[in-house]
Amino acid sequence: MEHLLELRNVSKTYSSGLVNTKSTVALRDISLNLQENDPTILTVAGESGSGKTTLAMLLLGFIKPTTGQIIYRGKDISTLRGEEKLEFRREVQAVFQDPFAVFNPFYTVDHLLAVPIKRFKLAKTKAEARDKMDEALTAVGLRTEDVLGRFPHQLSGGQRQRINVARALLLKPRLLIADEPVSMVDASLRASILETLRNLQRDHGVSIIYITHDLTTAYHIANSIVVLYRGGVMEAGNVDTVIKNPQHPYTRLLIDSIPWPNLEQRWGDQEIIAREATEAKTGCPFFGRCSSASDRCKQPPPMFEIEKYQTASCYLHDQHPKIDPDRLSDYLPV
Repeated sequence: MEHLLELRNVSKTYSSGLVNTKSTVALRDISLNLQENDPTILTVAGESGSGKTTLAMLLLGFIKPTTGQIIYRGKDISTLRGEEKLEFRREVQAVFQDPFAVFNPFYTVDHLLAVPIKRFKLAKTKAEARDKMDEALTAVGLRTEDVLGRFPHQLSGGQRQRINVARALLLKPRLLIADEPVSMVDASLRASILETLRNLQRDHGVSIIYITHDLTTAYHIANSIVVLYRGGVMEAGNVDTVIKNPQHPYTRLLIDSIPWPNLEQRWGDQEIIAREATEAKTGCPFFGRCSSASDRCKQPPPMFEIEKYQTASCYLHDQHPKIDPDRLSDYLPV
């Protein structure tokens, strides 16, 4: 089966300072792949500073990995030039966190949608361009008469974000990178936008990498999940399995922080206690905060196979078989 996207041992390190250079590892040796003919929704979850947005920037080709390769449909994206690069830009689209920053306040919504149509020569006439706009807006649950001709300040945050999704849909992408797409819209609109993303995957065959710190939304939208902490994969697998039965102390901490609607269940019921963070230069990235840490955690833990669709990087599971990190995608259901 051919891969749509491959990450081969991708790491990203940022350096700062001219004399006393300081290095910060944003991603550590990540290997993943998405299949060409099996559109899926993969969540990448973690707190701020875990490397989620760095991963998004790498996947979009905005920055280059320090080591490793990102392969899109068989070609390293850092080597794409000319028509190949233009095709990559069309097929790999993004929806970002802030629905207000994307719009130029001096242009109407029509302009935002017309630019990609013109840039990628998607329509031969104005009437055909208008039809494509209508189709994309309808697909995300908007009426053209409500949004076309309006300026950004005349729209709600939820409308703006759905227009961003419509803009991406215009180009008929194969892959959508959604970086915290609902974190800045009202809770009442989040379900609508998440359902729109779900429809893109189901009805239009678009694979989505959904990047979030919010495990509640991840649970409702995704098929599989990868949990990052300080650039390293802590746990991965079926989203239902991982969230209902987390096996890594960090994943448990994330899930225990979710306020449950059930009044019989206390918030923080699992009593997962994290120590004050200290810098972990070697070994498990979570070593400095983990209440279960021991001396062996000073060595990088391998990934252990917990079950068919769940794996965790923690010595608490050393009774389970180790897996090759390059095979992580085998534990992510489509």
